Amino acid sequence: MSASPLSMRDALYEAPGPKMRKRIVAGTCAALMLIAIGLALVVRQFYVTGQLEPRYWALFARGTTWSFLAQGFLGTLRVAVTAGALALVLGLVLMLGRISEIGWLSMASRLIIDFFRGVPSLLLIYFFFLVIPKYGIRMPSFWMITLPVALAASGVLAEVFRAGVNAVPAGQTEAALSLGMGDAKIMAKIILPQALRIVIPSLVSQLVVVVKDTTVAYVVSYPDLMQNARVLISNYDALVSMYFVVAIIYIIVNFAINQLSIHLAHRENAPIITKNTTNPV
Repeated sequence: MSASPLSMRDALYEAPGPKMRKRIVAGTCAALMLIAIGLALVVRQFYVTGQLEPRYWALFARGTTWSFLAQGFLGTLRVAVTAGALALVLGLVLMLGRISEIGWLSMASRLIIDFFRGVPSLLLIYFFFLVIPKYGIRMPSFWMITLPVALAASGVLAEVFRAGVNAVPAGQTEAALSLGMGDAKIMAKIILPQALRIVIPSLVSQLVVVVKDTTVAYVVSYPDLMQNARVLISNYDALVSMYFVVAIIYIIVNFAINQLSIHLAHRENAPIITKNTTNPV
């Protein structure tokens, strides 16, 4: 009889009992009440300081405002899509180097992965913006934001790919070796297709981090959504209203990406952990 798949939550935690469920409901209600009170206090403070006056919100009735924000949003999408594509390729290359049987290549890939995972993307952006030009290397602001974001994400994606490879049962590799297949062919024909199927939801979720990392594009004066919002703030002195609208836009985009990840996970029906899954070495 085949084992039924378990979610990560089921594997790590026991199902809550009746008392715990009541405590969870009570804690959730209390937290929601505290959040509602906090929001009410924030809105009251905005009202007292005049931030809710119509003059701070009237700019959103103009088509030019939304057109300018749309231009910035397209700039954000260009950076996010390009950085995501570069991170996927580099992450796959780093993963292949990390699991290689060549000692120095595996060690070098591991050091690179740990470096990119540990260094904040903002620090990498400053490196491309302040350090590289001193050596006569000039690049557009688009690449000064895209490359650092891609490098920072590649370290995480390399580990995501490696987790997918480790999740493929070792017996398939042994069966392929018994048929005389080489290591490269086994990786390309058997392991990678299954590993990619397993980690697709995680790869899509990582796009949320990439999108959020693009918000620091103001450092290099790239015209993304946040940079264009800053221009509108300086023109209309509408700090709270503008950041509120931009935050809503980012929330909608990231929520859509998360829903896409959930949809792909259900469509692929790839089990995360099963009762008979062994921990690969």
